[in-house]
Amino acid sequence: MIVFRSEVGPDIMMFDDVAQHMMELMGKEKSERGVVTVEQMPDAIARLKAMAAQDRAQHRGETADDAGDESASPPPVGLAQRAVPLIELLEISLARGKPVTWGI
Repeated sequence: MIVFRSEVGPDIMMFDDVAQHMMELMGKEKSERGVVTVEQMPDAIARLKAMAAQDRAQHRGETADDAGDESASPPPVGLAQRAVPLIELLEISLARGKPVTWGI
Protein backbone atom coordinates (compact mmCIF):
# COMPACT_ATOMS: atom_id res chain seq x y z
CA MET A 1 0.00 0.00 0.00
CA ILE A 2 1.09 3.52 -0.79
CA VAL A 3 -0.44 6.45 1.05
CA PHE A 4 -0.65 9.94 -0.47
CA ARG A 5 -0.69 12.61 2.25
CA SER A 6 -1.22 16.32 2.60
CA GLU A 7 -1.58 18.57 5.63
CA VAL A 8 -4.90 19.83 4.28
CA GLY A 9 -6.75 16.69 3.21
CA PRO A 10 -7.43 13.06 3.97
CA ASP A 11 -4.86 10.33 3.38
CA ILE A 12 -5.43 8.47 0.10
CA MET A 13 -4.41 4.79 0.21
CA MET A 14 -3.81 2.80 -2.98
CA PHE A 15 -2.37 -0.56 -3.84
CA ASP A 16 1.23 -0.26 -5.04
CA ASP A 17 0.51 -1.01 -8.71
CA VAL A 18 -2.31 1.55 -8.92
CA ALA A 19 -0.34 4.20 -7.02
CA GLN A 20 2.72 3.68 -9.19
CA HIS A 21 0.56 4.05 -12.31
CA MET A 22 -0.83 7.31 -10.90
CA MET A 23 2.74 8.53 -10.27
CA GLU A 24 3.66 7.71 -13.84
CA LEU A 25 0.59 9.54 -15.15
CA MET A 26 1.50 12.60 -13.06
CA GLY A 27 4.98 12.59 -14.58
CA LYS A 28 6.61 11.42 -11.36
CA GLU A 29 9.16 8.65 -11.04
CA LYS A 30 7.81 5.43 -9.53
CA SER A 31 9.24 5.32 -6.04
CA GLU A 32 8.47 4.38 -2.47
CA ARG A 33 8.82 8.01 -1.37
CA GLY A 34 8.15 11.24 -3.17
CA VAL A 35 6.47 14.60 -3.36
CA VAL A 36 4.27 16.57 -5.71
CA THR A 37 5.21 20.19 -5.10
CA VAL A 38 2.69 23.01 -5.33
CA GLU A 39 4.39 24.11 -8.55
CA GLN A 40 3.97 20.63 -10.07
CA MET A 41 0.32 20.23 -9.11
CA PRO A 42 -1.39 22.02 -12.02
CA ASP A 43 0.37 19.72 -14.51
CA ALA A 44 -0.24 16.61 -12.38
CA ILE A 45 -3.95 17.46 -12.04
CA ALA A 46 -4.28 18.11 -15.78
CA ARG A 47 -2.57 14.81 -16.61
CA LEU A 48 -4.78 12.82 -14.23
CA LYS A 49 -7.96 14.52 -15.48
CA ALA A 50 -7.03 13.81 -19.10
CA MET A 51 -6.43 10.15 -18.27
CA ALA A 52 -9.71 9.98 -16.37
CA ALA A 53 -11.64 11.44 -19.32
CA GLN A 54 -10.01 8.95 -21.68
CA ASP A 55 -10.75 6.06 -19.31
CA ARG A 56 -14.40 7.09 -18.94
CA ALA A 57 -14.81 7.36 -22.72
CA GLN A 58 -13.34 3.89 -23.16
CA HIS A 59 -15.65 2.39 -20.51
CA ARG A 60 -18.70 4.13 -22.01
CA GLY A 61 -17.98 2.36 -25.28
CA GLU A 62 -17.64 -0.99 -23.51
CA THR A 63 -20.84 -0.60 -21.52
CA ALA A 64 -22.79 0.53 -24.61
CA ASP A 65 -21.83 -2.76 -26.30
CA ASP A 66 -23.14 -4.72 -23.30
CA ALA A 67 -26.35 -2.69 -22.83
CA GLY A 68 -28.66 -5.40 -24.16
CA ASP A 69 -26.81 -8.28 -22.51
CA GLU A 70 -28.52 -9.10 -19.20
CA SER A 71 -25.78 -11.58 -18.27
CA ALA A 72 -23.05 -8.94 -18.53
CA SER A 73 -21.18 -8.32 -15.29
CA PRO A 74 -21.02 -4.82 -13.83
CA PRO A 75 -18.30 -2.64 -15.33
CA PRO A 76 -14.93 -2.87 -13.59
CA VAL A 77 -13.64 -0.03 -11.46
CA GLY A 78 -11.63 2.05 -13.89
CA LEU A 79 -8.60 4.22 -13.40
CA ALA A 80 -10.83 7.28 -13.58
CA GLN A 81 -12.67 6.22 -10.44
CA ARG A 82 -9.42 5.39 -8.68
CA ALA A 83 -7.91 8.77 -9.62
CA VAL A 84 -10.77 10.95 -8.30
CA PRO A 85 -9.68 10.98 -4.62
CA LEU A 86 -6.08 11.78 -5.60
CA ILE A 87 -7.22 14.55 -7.97
CA GLU A 88 -9.34 16.03 -5.18
CA LEU A 89 -6.42 15.88 -2.73
CA LEU A 90 -4.15 17.59 -5.25
CA GLU A 91 -6.73 20.31 -5.92
CA ILE A 92 -7.28 21.00 -2.21
CA SER A 93 -3.52 21.03 -1.61
CA LEU A 94 -2.93 23.38 -4.54
CA ALA A 95 -5.60 25.78 -3.30
CA ARG A 96 -3.97 25.86 0.13
CA GLY A 97 -0.38 25.86 -1.05
CA LYS A 98 0.66 22.54 0.50
CA PRO A 99 2.60 19.66 -1.13
CA VAL A 100 1.37 16.08 -1.43
CA THR A 101 3.79 13.39 -0.32
CA TRP A 102 3.86 9.63 -0.27
CA GLY A 103 5.92 7.16 1.72
CA ILE A 104 7.11 9.84 4.13
